[in-house]
Amino acid sequence: MSAALRLTPYASRDARIRILGIDPGLRITGFGVIDKNGNQLTYVTSGRIRTPDAALDARLKAILDGLCEVITGHRPAQVALEKVFVSVNPQSTLLLGQARGTAVCAAVLHGLPVAEYTALQVKQAVVGNGHAQKRQVQEMVRRLLKLAGAPSPDAADALACAICHAHGGQLGRLATAGYRMKKGRLV
Repeated sequence: MSAALRLTPYASRDARIRILGIDPGLRITGFGVIDKNGNQLTYVTSGRIRTPDAALDARLKAILDGLCEVITGHRPAQVALEKVFVSVNPQSTLLLGQARGTAVCAAVLHGLPVAEYTALQVKQAVVGNGHAQKRQVQEMVRRLLKLAGAPSPDAADALACAICHAHGGQLGRLATAGYRMKKGRLV
């Protein structure tokens, strides 16, 4: 057995990992930070970045600046964000994609790994139903993180992304490659 394989294989389970979840949006980008220590999840902070009612470049800069401030202030080790869904309106999809790209850039600028999850994957991981309503996601996030009240929908979605990541996703490079989604489940 090589020396690399003799290192404590369970060390990563006991180490605290701080995860930033992001729910990208052009008007409002939600964020949530949690700590994962073993099987324990602890709420750190959450909120929303509201963009000004201005040109696209000013909105994207507000998202980038806001996320950079969150990253600098809370020092997450990993980032999880919701993948963009294809909408009926191609213009809306393109704009949302630009907000998502800005969120990815904020993480990459700080050298953080980024994992992406579909809304179905996030809802399945948090609620147990890939087609759960926003209110159900808010309530389960409240319960899982032992919060006094339900977070705003945007912050709840971001926290749900972080929880999804903490519960397996790509945390610790667990293999999800080769799997596909079917009815909101990995198969």
